[in-house]
Amino acid sequence: MQSRDCWMEPEQMALCFDVPGLMAGVDEAGRGPLAGPVVAAAVILDDDNPIEGLADSKALTARRRELLFDQVRARALSFCIAEASVEEIDRLNILHATMLAMKRAVEGLRLKPAKALVDGNRLPPLRIPAEAIVRGDALVPAISAASILAKVHRDRLCQQLHAAHPHYGFDVHKGYPTPAHLAALREHGASEVHRRSFRPVREALMARTGAPA
Repeated sequence: MQSRDCWMEPEQMALCFDVPGLMAGVDEAGRGPLAGPVVAAAVILDDDNPIEGLADSKALTARRRELLFDQVRARALSFCIAEASVEEIDRLNILHATMLAMKRAVEGLRLKPAKALVDGNRLPPLRIPAEAIVRGDALVPAISAASILAKVHRDRLCQQLHAAHPHYGFDVHKGYPTPAHLAALREHGASEVHRRSFRPVREALMARTGAPA
């Protein structure tokens, strides 16, 4: 279905997307954590089947995110969730790995969008027109939907990481550098799912081995 005038809140009306055709919202989750992949999602919403309550995933409760995750997957015209691995993060750096995950998400869509609307101020290398929108996850419904898919998917991955490495507490901090996570790194060292290019992980490895990671 061709995208028509967007259903927007008043503060969204200043955003004018003049490319005819399908619009894909794109967002990521997991740039800041010390472990696990970075996740991106791309979503093409159905204007005839709007989803109430879409918002920046960080502003929603975990239960609300889970409910909206299921609704987006069931009612969007097309969606794709993609990842860039820990190895790719360490090889490319987190910014380029995030752009790679976003590129994979857009290219994995079953329907080809006419334009991608990307949260933030940087754009991945895409073969279609794209626009970076600061705070897009709070302003553009399709980006909000993408942020929810990426966040819930990554949180579920962290539950899997916790099952495999319970002494780090991934189920609680989701890989972010909390005091408890840093203490676990000092005590147990880094696992294979930790990002060795991130300073706290390098420092923890150096403290245990006395040599650079």
